[in-house]
Amino acid sequence: MAVNLQSVLDSTLPGLGYELVDFEMGEKGLLRIFIDKEGGVTIDDCVLVSNHLLRLFMVENIPHERLEVSSPGLDRLIKKPADFERFAGEMVKVKLRLPLPDRRRNLVGKLLGLVDDHVVIDVAGEELKLALSSIDRVRIEPQF
Repeated sequence: MAVNLQSVLDSTLPGLGYELVDFEMGEKGLLRIFIDKEGGVTIDDCVLVSNHLLRLFMVENIPHERLEVSSPGLDRLIKKPADFERFAGEMVKVKLRLPLPDRRRNLVGKLLGLVDDHVVIDVAGEELKLALSSIDRVRIEPQF
């Protein structure tokens, strides 16, 4: 029986005090996991989670050659419905799966939230409601 990695991470990380932001399988067996917690993630957090997951993956027979655990970074990916509310008011960069009628596919605007499975953003004073299914990815656009 194959182990569902998403399920393993979703059930393990909160018990350690971390949120799973995302994970990806890379080339040559690389497994990259992005974690977060209140107040941000330190190198010590990454080491703790990495050591825990290495032991867990051995027990659960989860295939990987290399494991990387890191923070989501300043340009954090926003995926979960709760994230759209949590980061409302932040500037975001949205990449659409298909362009809008005006041919825009990449948008930068202020995240207003999530309403009825639609991401609502303000782009230069224009409020857009974008279906979650039409979005490839949403990332925070860091402001300096």
